[in-house]
Amino acid sequence: MMDPMDFSTGTTNPETFPTEELAEAAARAVREHAVELNTYPGNLGHEGLRRLMAKRELDREGVAMDPERIMLTNGSMQAVTLVAETLCLGRDDVVVMEEYSYAGTIDAYNALGIEMVGVPLDEHGMKMDALAQTLVRLHKEDRLPRFIYTIPTYQNPTGAVMPRERRVELLRLAREYDCIVVDDNCYGDVHFETSPKPSALYALDDGPNQIYLCSLSKIFCPGVRLGYLTASSDELFDRLIARRHDAGPNTLAAAITAEFLQNNLWEHCERANVGLKEKRDAMLSALEAELDDLCSWSHPPGGLFIWVKVPDGVDTDKLEAVAAEHEVSFAHGWEFHIHADHGPFIRLAFGWATVPDIREGIARLARCIEQVQA
Repeated sequence: MMDPMDFSTGTTNPETFPTEELAEAAARAVREHAVELNTYPGNLGHEGLRRLMAKRELDREGVAMDPERIMLTNGSMQAVTLVAETLCLGRDDVVVMEEYSYAGTIDAYNALGIEMVGVPLDEHGMKMDALAQTLVRLHKEDRLPRFIYTIPTYQNPTGAVMPRERRVELLRLAREYDCIVVDDNCYGDVHFETSPKPSALYALDDGPNQIYLCSLSKIFCPGVRLGYLTASSDELFDRLIARRHDAGPNTLAAAITAEFLQNNLWEHCERANVGLKEKRDAMLSALEAELDDLCSWSHPPGGLFIWVKVPDGVDTDKLEAVAAEHEVSFAHGWEFHIHADHGPFIRLAFGWATVPDIREGIARLARCIEQVQA
């Protein structure tokens, strides 16, 4: 019986999970925050974690962020949904985004009846000439988008990083058409190279039409379900707060997380990224050894995914069935396309599996691809 090789889900590395340190932090947090735990958290959530996240953004982006304009959310997906519910009217709603994007965002927008207009990507993310053409067309049709949604850093699913020049151009186009920009930066601290990342969009523009989303699921653990959002103007932030009706985020999860990360945020990220880099490199090496003559793939400098183009003659549905027989799983490319286009792509996640399992799993996947192609 073969062991299952799960490359389908974008989870963090269980091998670097800080079990004992987190248990100690939990004990301290419960003792120190008993009063808070017996009250409702309010719309913004635990102040200690908001202050820590403001420091996180200051350290990384060099821009001060007011903790009173940070709203903690139930993972970044609540933030994604809250933004759409706030800005969309329930009729004639159009959102512009990368044509391949996070499947959870696509599902949320479909559920809300939003029309998604896709912009093609290349190895550097959303293409600005295509974005300009899209905005011109929508302007002529009198259907300007409610907002532009983008994952510019370690894009899911492609792993692309939008260079500074494109970010500046995106912001310029948004100003020209008076569009709100939603920057989903949930992978921003999961990086493996020494070269600096381009600044987040809010750090490049002080205009009033920006919303910024971030997450702790990718650097810490997805089970705590913690993310946050902010907006570049009080008016926009107040609109987002007014749309919240859940009595606030989980105080226990936030207090424990703040207690654990308050003195070692960047050390924790570095430790986690070392383990993830080893797994990314193992998967890239295995792909090179097993599939160099058949497939092409991304070489992401951060994030949790490798985006693979399979041969044009390979039916990915058949590939999934054959791979399941060999106990290998992956994510279909069409799951990340805004219109579920069945292109020749699959997404491989490397965070969960061990390095030996990555090597063995990619070898099995290669045999499956060869079988389906034949």
